[in-house]
Amino acid sequence: MTAAPEGDLDPEPELGWVQAEVRHEFPELRLLWVALAARPGPSPPAVSDRLRMLSDRFHGAQAIAMRQDPIPSAYRIFFRHIGLDPDETRTPLEAAAVERLVQGGFRSQNLVDDALLIALTETGVPVWALDADRLDGPLGIRQAHAGEGLGQGAAATPLPAGRLVVADAESALAIVFEAPALGYGVTPDTTRMALFAIQVAGVPAIHVEEALWTAVSVLDPGSAAEA
Repeated sequence: MTAAPEGDLDPEPELGWVQAEVRHEFPELRLLWVALAARPGPSPPAVSDRLRMLSDRFHGAQAIAMRQDPIPSAYRIFFRHIGLDPDETRTPLEAAAVERLVQGGFRSQNLVDDALLIALTETGVPVWALDADRLDGPLGIRQAHAGEGLGQGAAATPLPAGRLVVADAESALAIVFEAPALGYGVTPDTTRMALFAIQVAGVPAIHVEEALWTAVSVLDPGSAAEA
């Protein structure tokens, strides 16, 4: 398997490919991604403190009102366009807000999950992480093939034909807006990560790039100093 190419956010994240049929139906759909050298592990105190500060911004009234904001609203609209009811299948930001209310605050999990949560809550744009060395070429969005599985080996689960997935040149890696399939996500052995974000109509590219940069700067604080 060919690993994802080296990359960083200077000068720009890489624009992924979109299958022609998908691009025709959703002309403003984009995937942006970046590869970086980073290892998972526990979060340092500064990251945990940042999560606690973000918790104060997600009180009950704000969590209810935020769905009217432009970026959360754009993702809700796109969910409906792909057959998901955002009141039943929550968008990533709304899911994070509900979890914060249930738990009474954002709780530090680990460096990777914390970085993705910080990027999401600060920008409204969800970011996901893959093990870059498990990828075959650049990332993109396409429809699932008939009979295709999601994941590797015996753990692979069948995909409905036509379902939108994030993929590399060889395999479906994740259903759009869902966690990566088993075998492609970050593990304790990961040394390089590929972060990706999905842009939909109504979400400016600058916010998507900011989300990626935010996650990178948490995972690799030195990158912020070099920017």
